[in-house]
Amino acid sequence: MTDVFARLESFGDRFRLERGLSPDEDWIGCDRLLDPRSDELGRVLDAEQQASGQVSDHATALTVMAVYAGTVTASAMLAWAVDGAVIDMRPHNVAIRLSPHHGFEAVGLREPSVTKAPVETLVAWVLDEHLLPLAQAMRVRTRAGLRQLYGGVAHGCAAAFCIASRRGGDVDQLERAYETFLSTATGGLDRLGTVIRLKEGTREGLFYLRNTCCLYYTSAEKVKCSSCCLDTVEDRVTNYRRVLAEGVVPH
Repeated sequence: MTDVFARLESFGDRFRLERGLSPDEDWIGCDRLLDPRSDELGRVLDAEQQASGQVSDHATALTVMAVYAGTVTASAMLAWAVDGAVIDMRPHNVAIRLSPHHGFEAVGLREPSVTKAPVETLVAWVLDEHLLPLAQAMRVRTRAGLRQLYGGVAHGCAAAFCIASRRGGDVDQLERAYETFLSTATGGLDRLGTVIRLKEGTREGLFYLRNTCCLYYTSAEKVKCSSCCLDTVEDRVTNYRRVLAEGVVPH
């Protein structure tokens, strides 16, 4: 199972997991983020607000949730989709390093534990024990809407399948894997967005259409995500077709 980590890295830096963590590198244990009163959760929210210039605490929380689900736990989604392998990404085994920019600098594992397991294990470890409790903690901390926070979870989970489909992954396999995951997922993720399949010339890939907004357009950057529900479905599909034809991977 050691080849799982190398294969993940072949899909891009988003899926790289550091192992053998050094205490000198200022890692934040993800289990601490589940406490809405923790200093660590405050550090994560403050770092994003300073980096992106978000206008409010709840907007910052929504942005963090989408980015977190799309980077911190994305490798677990992809490992299961392509290899049927479940990486132990329960919060006690995961740590992050903050970045001076929007997002996270690195994601690491305390123990690089990987096992063959069904989708139910993936859902339990990544959703039930990690992402959904984190959303609940940010709801308490910032009063951000839980449906919007869960929308960030749904978007981030789908991102792993979609990005990999446009970076050499088997589109059929990834589409089936996503459908299996979604049919088992808790938190009502199936109501918060839709994965569509598009083809332009020889290029084909999966794309996500959100039903909720992460409010990133209220940041100092004033840009909308490619999947933003503030745009019509037709406009999003048109944009996705363009970037697919150009070989670009939108966020």
